[in-house]
Amino acid sequence: MNEDNFHLGIKALIRNANGQILLLKVNPKNLKGYVGQPYWDIPGGRIQFGSNVEETLIREVEEETGITDLIIIKPFLMILSNVRIPQGEKTVGLILSSYLCESSQLENIRLSEEHTEYNWFSPIQASVLLKVKYSPDFIEKIAQL
Repeated sequence: MNEDNFHLGIKALIRNANGQILLLKVNPKNLKGYVGQPYWDIPGGRIQFGSNVEETLIREVEEETGITDLIIIKPFLMILSNVRIPQGEKTVGLILSSYLCESSQLENIRLSEEHTEYNWFSPIQASVLLKVKYSPDFIEKIAQL
């Protein structure tokens, strides 16, 4: 058998009142095995044992941005990421499940060590910046928000 293994990542597409999407620039020093340039990403992370989607979104968004009042509106899209995660001598794939989210606490973003900066981008700008990690189908859907 030649089956692949995957981790499940949960991502929060947080939009402000102007319809812009919050993106975080990844700190490559904190990415095990990554040797490329910094890139823009969406807040989120992998589900931990015993957690569910909502708990994961709330935990990861608070850890990465300081936002504590995340409101999960609805599922957005599930995709297979372009990124492979080192796991010993092999790698595993990454499936990303994204959710449209809102918050009233958007002025004072507090970044973790995982990221070096944040910014708000139009859906078109975000779709261009996210091409490093996300599939063309996902990019197209982001551009249409």
